[in-house]
Amino acid sequence: MIACWSGYNLNCGLYIYFIADYHALTALKNGPKMKEYIYKSAATWLALGLDPEQVIFYKQSDIPEIFELSWILSCHTSKGLLNRAHAYKSIRDKNIEAGIDPDTDINMGLYTYPILMTADILLFHSNVIPVGKDQIQHVEIARDIAQSFNSLYGETFTIPEYQIADQSSVLIGVDGRKMSKSYNNTLPIFSDSKTLKNIIFKIKTNSLPPEAPKDPDDSILFSLYKEFSDESQVHKMRERFYKGIAWGDVKKELLATIEDYFRDSRNKYFEYLNDAAYLDSILKAGAQKAREIASKSLKDIKNKIGTV
Repeated sequence: MIACWSGYNLNCGLYIYFIADYHALTALKNGPKMKEYIYKSAATWLALGLDPEQVIFYKQSDIPEIFELSWILSCHTSKGLLNRAHAYKSIRDKNIEAGIDPDTDINMGLYTYPILMTADILLFHSNVIPVGKDQIQHVEIARDIAQSFNSLYGETFTIPEYQIADQSSVLIGVDGRKMSKSYNNTLPIFSDSKTLKNIIFKIKTNSLPPEAPKDPDDSILFSLYKEFSDESQVHKMRERFYKGIAWGDVKKELLATIEDYFRDSRNKYFEYLNDAAYLDSILKAGAQKAREIASKSLKDIKNKIGTV
């Protein structure tokens, strides 16, 4: 799937959500798949309760002002700042460890990804950006770029702040690592029951027999169960772990809990997915609202740098 981002402009009461399709180009080089993922991303947001009448919801590629600002910001960003970006450093370090060219499989989109994300944020004067801990650096880079630009041209950009959920900001994947599309360890919540069951029942567990006490805090299954259960259910499952429970029973409980949690959303998801014209209309309307803000912001920025 394609990543989605959100931001808030609390001063104006704006809540902004967008599908980051051009960000996906750093790794996705398949036109039909891109189109499929865009629709699936839109259907997912809407099925899970996003109201396009109450927020600005758009597709990144429909806002050309973002990409013009990205170039402007590129000319005001030091290479050293991008050299420290986690995604770039991670791949480069792995290449060095493997004894191959450090820049193998690193395209310029990946390298300049933080600048495009900065444009996404600054163009709309977003001052609160909800992120997981692994994305904090991107907001910090946006802050650095905004402050540097403001010092040159005067007060132009809002300095964004990141916001991390009070609960765990990292969801554990089916292999025990951070859940990520890159690791292929996600739970496809809108897949059919058979597919979801196959994934859950392949989650690795230890060899303890059913009657043996088990540590819930050392279990991928329990970690996932907590995400879709209320406090009472979590407490009862924890007690069952301590008393002894078969791994197969835990997996059955997890499957049933996830299916129950997403039942209504799953039905809505397929309704949206089967109506591409409706999804297009939602994204187009959102883009129109977004561009009203973006064009004004870009005009001010271009006036500051002297191109208009």
